[in-house]
Amino acid sequence: MNVFQANVMKRTTLQRLLLPVSAGLAMCLSGCKMELLDPKGSVGMAEKSLIATSTWAMLIVVIPVIVLTLWFAYRYRASNRNATYAPKWSHSTAIEVVVWTIPTLIILFLAVLTWKTTHELDPYKPLESNVKPINVEVVALDWKWLFIYPDLGIATVNQLAVPVGTPVNFSITSDSVMNSFFIPQLGTQVYAMAGMQTRLHLIADEAGDYAGLSANFSGKGFSDMKFRTIATNQQDFDAWVQKVKTSSTSLSMDQYATVAKPSEKAPVEYFSTVDPKLFNNIIAKYNNGHVTNFSDPSCVTKG
Repeated sequence: MNVFQANVMKRTTLQRLLLPVSAGLAMCLSGCKMELLDPKGSVGMAEKSLIATSTWAMLIVVIPVIVLTLWFAYRYRASNRNATYAPKWSHSTAIEVVVWTIPTLIILFLAVLTWKTTHELDPYKPLESNVKPINVEVVALDWKWLFIYPDLGIATVNQLAVPVGTPVNFSITSDSVMNSFFIPQLGTQVYAMAGMQTRLHLIADEAGDYAGLSANFSGKGFSDMKFRTIATNQQDFDAWVQKVKTSSTSLSMDQYATVAKPSEKAPVEYFSTVDPKLFNNIIAKYNNGHVTNFSDPSCVTKG
């Protein structure tokens, strides 16, 4: 059990009861499929818990305000002759204490919650696990996603496969405009930027076929810039790797130039071998040969 799974298990009984209600409210207010509220990884589960907890904390103020607004409008309507008429009334210490203390406590609670979960869910922070992680290099192109498995020597376009229960260490960049890498059911979106390398750590706790997408508008092909994330057991993952290795196509620097050309609704492609320096070369060409790691605080300062 990793740190996120342990934290999720610590939720109170009240939170467990409120989570389905929170999800139901969100679904009623949206016509979209709520994949974000149906997580299949411990990072996504922790984020769902944070969303639910924050929502209900804020509703402690929102719901009473709505109810009291309606009640005041009814209670002090012009036709109600029994209502107390006090034109010179201007202050109540009891009311002031309530309307300031409760919101202040909620803000304090949300501040502590945000501080704690921001550090726990830091996308740069490796996941705690006894299982050796796999490394995946992600390149955002126009308008498709390239996935490189440096340790396996293979690459794919618009299809990502991971073994269940295995942490995945993503290194992310772009060979075009800024984009955003997002697998809603696994959690956390991280920007992909040309000349920079961002990082993300995720894990799939259940087998499945999960949607991946671009979460940042990047031109006319943006709406079809999607990929599938296939989470399987280790045996099926190994079989998938062997399937990719049977491809007759290799991803050399010359072949990459063809793959990187803008295209819409790009099909899944497999590459049996890949240039081991490809990912670094993509980053370096924007930095006069220097690879910029966005996890370096100095890079953040320089913008």
